[in-house]
Amino acid sequence: MITTEIEKQNLEAHVEICAVRYASLEAKLSNLESRMDKVESHLIDIKTALATKTDQPKSDGDDSAPYKTMIAIGTTIIGVLITGIITLLVKLS
Repeated sequence: MITTEIEKQNLEAHVEICAVRYASLEAKLSNLESRMDKVESHLIDIKTALATKTDQPKSDGDDSAPYKTMIAIGTTIIGVLITGIITLLVKLS
């Protein structure tokens, strides 16, 4: 965050500008929280679907397919989360 000249000279201006900055930061974090809640609900749905799929009798004998699917989904989600965190940090700095 770059300090402006008016902030250096006027404490009230600094306080107001900081209030705007913190409000923006709070809005972004709230947005991130709601998006994480959506990701969590999708993960629960995926877990339920995988549990249902693994409870069914195996006809082709491939026991590793559900695990490969979970690994692929987990890797994708972790990648998205890391990208989101890096994007947030870059925008905040």
